[in-house]
Amino acid sequence: MSARERLTDGLYGLGWSTVKKLPEPAAAALGRTIADLAWKRRGKGVLRLERNYARVVPDATPERLAELSRAGMRSYLRYWMESFRLPAWSAERVRNGFEAKDLHHLTDGLAAGKGVVLALPHLANWDLAGAWVTTALDIPFTTVAERLKPETLYDRFVAYRQGLGMEVLPHDGGSAFGALARRLRDGGLVCLVADRDLSASGVEVRFFGDTARMPAGPALLAQQTGALLLPVTLWYDDSPVMRGRVHPPIEVPETGTRAEKTSVMTQALADAFAQGIADHPEDWHMLQRLWLSDFDPASGPAKGRS
Repeated sequence: MSARERLTDGLYGLGWSTVKKLPEPAAAALGRTIADLAWKRRGKGVLRLERNYARVVPDATPERLAELSRAGMRSYLRYWMESFRLPAWSAERVRNGFEAKDLHHLTDGLAAGKGVVLALPHLANWDLAGAWVTTALDIPFTTVAERLKPETLYDRFVAYRQGLGMEVLPHDGGSAFGALARRLRDGGLVCLVADRDLSASGVEVRFFGDTARMPAGPALLAQQTGALLLPVTLWYDDSPVMRGRVHPPIEVPETGTRAEKTSVMTQALADAFAQGIADHPEDWHMLQRLWLSDFDPASGPAKGRS
């Protein structure tokens, strides 16, 4: 393990061991302070966030983009402060921490005996939404985690999400897909973050006027298992409660090859994500390159951390 990897692992470990012990107002204030300091430094992540927001709000002035990026960093650090503290939250605090609109799309699908795939972008705090599903609805679900370096950091994330009631599978290609398909055929629930996939298997979509790639997995799982594919978008407001919406199911096209159906369904997913992101751009935590035109043509896109 390199010195940088040890530092990264140690910082995350410090967060989970220390921040969760802070009173909630103190943790929130710490998050805002760190966010403002990072925003003022104008590092690569902040500049990338601002450039991404310029795609979402193309008529924004430089002053508006600066306001958005500051709000975006505060939202991003709110996510981390909440995530570090989630293991210490009571069941009542989790139940009261999230409100969902149009939840019937999820509950009706599961009640009908169908599996359900929930697909989300990097909006607000999907870990909190997941903890709410397992706690308030008492519905277990399965997700995947990309292998991080160092391995000890990956283990921390897996243990954290398992502690919130999730079944976590390693993102190992075909084996993970097969396990997810089995859960869905058994009528289970699968949740996947699905707004960025720069691998060769990513599906090209039009997203805020330009081409990006998103994972094929949600659409393929729905086709192969008959499960419902439901987009979900999340956002914060001025209260301690996070909000969310379960969008209507994305239908499997009646005609076309598997690749053509996957393309149509993934585009529909991207359109639903775009709606939620446009409504709450400051809660979209995309501090990385996403659109293909933002990459150096000579090197091409490389898969990054989700």
